[in-house]
Amino acid sequence: MHSMAGSEQNHASADENLRLSEHDLELISALQIAPRVSWQDAGAILGAHPATLAARWERIRAAGLAWITAYSVGDPATMNLAFVNVDCDPGRADEVADALCAMPEVQSVELPAGHHDLLLTVFTETLPDYALRVAPAIRAVPGVVRIHSSLGTRLHQAGHAWRLAALGAKQAAAFAEVAEARHAEGVLPATCRDLLPLLARDGRASAAEMARALGRNPSTVQRQLTRILGSGLVSFRCDVAQIAVGFPVNCTWYARVPPGEHAAAAAALRSLRSVRLAASVTGPANFIVTMWLHSVAEVMGAELALQERVPGIEITESLVMLRVAKRMGILLGPDGRSLGTPAAGRTPATHDGVDRLPLDAP
Repeated sequence: MHSMAGSEQNHASADENLRLSEHDLELISALQIAPRVSWQDAGAILGAHPATLAARWERIRAAGLAWITAYSVGDPATMNLAFVNVDCDPGRADEVADALCAMPEVQSVELPAGHHDLLLTVFTETLPDYALRVAPAIRAVPGVVRIHSSLGTRLHQAGHAWRLAALGAKQAAAFAEVAEARHAEGVLPATCRDLLPLLARDGRASAAEMARALGRNPSTVQRQLTRILGSGLVSFRCDVAQIAVGFPVNCTWYARVPPGEHAAAAAALRSLRSVRLAASVTGPANFIVTMWLHSVAEVMGAELALQERVPGIEITESLVMLRVAKRMGILLGPDGRSLGTPAAGRTPATHDGVDRLPLDAP
């Protein structure tokens, strides 16, 4: 009896830790639009004291319920995006997932309910880099039996653009105006690039914090940070723990869409708030869609919505993810919360332009 009471108490504590208030959701929504907005500007738009917002965000971030990361922008003309299904030796999927999480090119690692053990999202600088270096490295991981790769040809919609929609239209527009970037031409020097791993870990890291970590003068780091933010070569993304925002189910569909209809299909899917990813790919299934849903019971309704909005679509496979071990370079715990640090390795590459590669994961 005592152990059962203790277990119930632990579950209640866990549920409490995953709970977000309306004010929390508003703040996360704001940071999805403008990840590095100042607390002063955010306070003016939300009608809250800057110190209150800063403390609220620190609580949310420390709990792993939401986080902000930064990504180097690659050349969309040469970068390669691959969706890779992995088959493992029986009983070794978790072991293989842990090993693949340590590979910086493997941006996302998901464990689906289906006939494949893992689904990976992989970014490389070029297709030969994937074919000659990264794909063989994935195959060489102990426990991997075989891999099946689909290459992204066009990324229509991705996770960086997904919104909680907890703000009013005027507030959202105000944050969008604050976030509007003014880019300056030029290549970032190595001293500026030293900041990127720190920004990948915490996209809101201040110049003072990074100066302490790097052992540099704060004013020097502030100039370097200003140059990075104005370069257009770094993208920021605010992400959330699915379960904390009411969308615990992650489902991916492989489908066939008639040639020439992919852009129209992607446009039609933008009306579905649950869509996190829409991509054209190579292979027998030439289109991938990912949604966040409230429950597994919604999967059939989501499939009907796909068929209604995209005439001629043929769904070939649906994969409900049992666990996401890594998302866009960030390691996740069993409950989907951030573990606080990205996997070791170089800062991942992405691009903010829709209909170009690469972008980012669901």
